Amino acid sequence: MKLAVRVKLLPTPEQASALEATLRACNEAANWLSLEAFTHQETSRAGLQARAYGDLRARGLSAQPALHVVRKVADAYTVLKARGRSGTPGKPSPKPITFRSGAAQPFDDRCLSWQTGAGTVSIWTVRGRLKGIAFAGHPQQVELLARHRRGESDLLCRNGQWYLAATCEVPEAGEHNSPDGFIGVDLGIVNIATTSTGRRHSGRHLNRCRERDRKLRGKLQRKGTKSAKRRAKRHAGREARRARDINHKISKCIVVEAQRTGRGIALEDLSGIRERVRLRKPQRVRLHSWSFRQLGEFIAYKARRAGVPAVHVDPAHTSRQCSQCHHIDRRNRPSQAVFVCRFCGFAEHADLNASHNIAARGWRVWVRGARSVAPALPLVV
Repeated sequence: MKLAVRVKLLPTPEQASALEATLRACNEAANWLSLEAFTHQETSRAGLQARAYGDLRARGLSAQPALHVVRKVADAYTVLKARGRSGTPGKPSPKPITFRSGAAQPFDDRCLSWQTGAGTVSIWTVRGRLKGIAFAGHPQQVELLARHRRGESDLLCRNGQWYLAATCEVPEAGEHNSPDGFIGVDLGIVNIATTSTGRRHSGRHLNRCRERDRKLRGKLQRKGTKSAKRRAKRHAGREARRARDINHKISKCIVVEAQRTGRGIALEDLSGIRERVRLRKPQRVRLHSWSFRQLGEFIAYKARRAGVPAVHVDPAHTSRQCSQCHHIDRRNRPSQAVFVCRFCGFAEHADLNASHNIAARGWRVWVRGARSVAPALPLVV
């Protein structure tokens, strides 16, 4: 399993200046090459390397950074064609791709080396090789880098801070042969996640912060002054970072509980929900800012790393079905938080009832798809 580990660089002012010049030179070269690729309609790695390698070297890039610029531009056009930004997948873009002056730049082991024991890195720059650049990270991150780092590392700058993002290939833990049931996880907006064990992770604080951020963002956009734009830039990404931190904490709690109790995790398959659901405008804003996909991905990869089985189930009628008698009726939900079965009279919190349904469906999915652990019968001739 691949994990991205990001550590913070602590360069001196002279080292930071060299790093900034390097990023600027690499991205200026990438913009020039992107224009060449768009003009000549040549976006393959081999074609771009044959056409522009010498020119990239003449721009002050050494051999490996020049090749990384070629791959960076070619991969960007490949992703663009696959996503179909021009309206039709596979159709050429109406304008060339551009890269920010501070966009991330990949480096391989020939251009960048790690000294994890000393807490430093050595990196190529346009002003020569810089050695002894200190970095800071959590001890677990440093251990991952020392034991499992593979491939390239990306140099990036965010709000004046320098970071290195490295890829680590971490071995997965073996899954349980037969989990002792499943923990159902109901994802929502009022309650971000509700588990069938009775734990609810409320989204009240996050929703209030999002509403406050939206009001501030709209106010600054209407004002439109230079100071307002500076403040908006300073606050940009705050909502996403806050939601990401909360999703990490929630997913960790769920996976730890499943690992401790020897159970698996059942999640709803909510792909395409934004296209299917029809809501009023204020509700659409809340739905589109709901990072349920990210939370599901965090739970899935943490479960794989811990050896906890995780399955996805059909979310149809999980909030309307009674977890006791399985009766389905829209009237079973008289309000957002209340579930009262019209057939058997069973009453429970609506999200908790849905999580029980998800847990039951997760067990059925696992039983249908799990391999038999019974010993093979002897062959009788």
